[in-house]
Amino acid sequence: MSLATVDALLAASCLHLGFQALVTGVVYPALADVPPERFPAAHAAHSRRITAVVAPVYALLAAACLAVLVAGPRSAPALASIAAAAVAAGTTALVAVPAHGRLGREGRSDDVLRRLRRADYVRCAAAILGSIGAVLSTS
Repeated sequence: MSLATVDALLAASCLHLGFQALVTGVVYPALADVPPERFPAAHAAHSRRITAVVAPVYALLAAACLAVLVAGPRSAPALASIAAAAVAAGTTALVAVPAHGRLGREGRSDDVLRRLRRADYVRCAAAILGSIGAVLSTS
């Protein structure tokens, strides 16, 4: 068992959880409160700012998951943490990114915002489960 990979998975999973909890609890609710006439500018600013944060978080999480897959430990909790990270990343790629694309092109849409918020709840649940798996992989 590699202590370094477990520590990296734990750190990256907890960083991801903190980021995701902030997005779920603060960022998306604030974005959803922006009135339609101000939404295009607010969404464009959100997209610029969030990219600078989300890219390093997901890069670190991916690197930690890859390290565990390559060097171990491949325990059930570690693999569950990796699976949860994959769910979060997949939900981002398949639902959140296209939703943000539509919001950027078409402006505020309550239907698209609801889809984005539902996807975000999935990502937050995945981040919670990923952190639990990472914690359990350290024991």
